[in-house]
Amino acid sequence: MKVFITDADYKHTLGAVRSLGKRGIYVIAGSSYKRSQSFYSNYCKKRVVYPDPRKEILFINFMLNYVKNNEIDVLLPVGYITTTFLSKHKDKFSPYVRIPIANYDSMEIASDKYKTMELAKNLGVEIPEMFDEDEKIETFPVVVKGLKESGRIRYANSVKELSELKTEESIVQEYIPGEGYGFFALFNKGKVRAIFMHKRVREYPITGGPSTVAESIYDEKLKELGLKLLESLNWHGVAMVEFKKDIRDGKFKLMEINPKFWGSLDLATASGVDFPYLTMKMAVDGDIEPVLKYETGIKFRWLFPDDFLHLLTKPSSAKSFVTDFFDKNTKSNIWLNDIKPNLFQVYGTPFTIISRFKNRTLKYPHGKPEGIS
Repeated sequence: MKVFITDADYKHTLGAVRSLGKRGIYVIAGSSYKRSQSFYSNYCKKRVVYPDPRKEILFINFMLNYVKNNEIDVLLPVGYITTTFLSKHKDKFSPYVRIPIANYDSMEIASDKYKTMELAKNLGVEIPEMFDEDEKIETFPVVVKGLKESGRIRYANSVKELSELKTEESIVQEYIPGEGYGFFALFNKGKVRAIFMHKRVREYPITGGPSTVAESIYDEKLKELGLKLLESLNWHGVAMVEFKKDIRDGKFKLMEINPKFWGSLDLATASGVDFPYLTMKMAVDGDIEPVLKYETGIKFRWLFPDDFLHLLTKPSSAKSFVTDFFDKNTKSNIWLNDIKPNLFQVYGTPFTIISRFKNRTLKYPHGKPEGIS
C-alpha cells in the first residue's frame, strides 16, 4: 500500500506520516519546500518536491503526471490550497488514484467563510453577528477575517482601524469571548464514519489561534451542530468545524469549517481515532465500520515552537506549562524513536521567535482586541 501525503512542512502532516508509517504503509511525503519536517521522519519512505501549490495549473499538472507514472493507492492532501485545488480537479485524478475529499461544490461552501455563515444561518446554527456596513457597529472590538483559509484574521477596536483592515475579500464579525472548541469528522458520501471533539487549553496567538495544548472532550450539543453542518453538505472525507463557546450566553458560535485535516490531528489519534488511517482505509475498501467512541480527558501538546510561543507571550501559563511535563494524560509529538523531525522543530524555534520579535508580531500578530491581556 502506497500513500502520498502533501504539505510535508506541516506539523499535522508529520502526525499523519507517523500514523500510517507505523502500520507498515509505504508513505511518500510531498512539499514545495526542500526542508520540510516530515521529510526527516523514519516513516517517510520517499520525498517529493512539487511546485508551489498556489500556482494551480503547474501544481495540478505535476501531481497528475506523478500519479500517472507511479503506483499510488491513495493521495491525501493536508493543506488548504492542496485540498481545494485537488477537489476542483478530482475527476482528472480518479482514473489513477483515490482522493478521499469532498466534491468541489461542497468544498466551495466550506472553504468560503461568508458562504459557510449563510449556510449556518439557514440551518439555525448560531454565528457571530456580521456587519456589512461600518456605521451599524455599536460595539468594538470586531474581527476582520479573510474569506478563504485560516490565519488571515485581524482585530479592529475602532471604525478607523476597521477602515484600514477591511477589504472586499473579507468579512467583519463581532468578537466572541470564550474558549475554542472543535468537532472533527470523517464522512463517506454524506454518512458519518468517525467523530472526535476537543477544547483548546492553550493556543497561539493568545487572542485566538491554533492549539498549542488541547484536550479531548465529548459534548452532545457540539456533536449535533457539527453533524448538522457537514451532513447538509453531503460531506466526503475529513473536516473540522470550529466553534467558540460564548461566555456571555454559554452557546456555541460557529467560527469556520476547516474542510481538510486540522492542526491538532495528533490529539485525535492519541485518543483512539486515527483519522489518517481510517481515511486511507475508507478510500481503499470503499467503507469502514464507524468509530464513534474515543478516550476523553487526554491532552496533547505541540512543544516546538507552538507551546513555547504561548509561554513567551503569556508567562502566567508557566505553571501549567511545567506541570504538563509530569501529567500522564498529556501526550506530545516528541517521539524518541523518530526524533529527527523534532530536532528540526527545535532548530527552527529560535528563528521563528527572533523573526516575530523583529517584526513585532510575537505577542499580537493579529492585533490586540481591547480587553485582552
